[in-house]
Amino acid sequence: QVQLVESGGGLVQAGASLRLSCVFAGRAFSSYAMGWFRQAPGKEREFVAAISWSGGTTDYTDSVKGRFTISRDNTKNTVYLQMNSLKPEDTAVYYCAADDTPGLSDNPSEYDYWGQGTQVTVSS
Repeated sequence: QVQLVESGGGLVQAGASLRLSCVFAGRAFSSYAMGWFRQAPGKEREFVAAISWSGGTTDYTDSVKGRFTISRDNTKNTVYLQMNSLKPEDTAVYYCAADDTPGLSDNPSEYDYWGQGTQVTVSS
């Protein structure tokens, strides 16, 4: 069984930075691709970023390219999302997810395990 626990969310002003962490509890973290998604009130869950099992390949949605960085530390079973230059439109609940199939996906339905989410609120 896999459990994911996110942390690092909070309330910040526009232009600030936050780093989200997601700890993976279970076996074989390094065999999973990991993703970050977000969901704002009244909106569907959307893809933010993904990283391959090795960390060698990443993917981002266009709206966060150049501002967000996904990374992982396989020795700590943790994936990170560094968020810089935050904007009010980044406000959402952020979820990490694990995918045991090869390749990176931006489709939430392809992810097998999900965390409970952490709230990020960016004020203008």
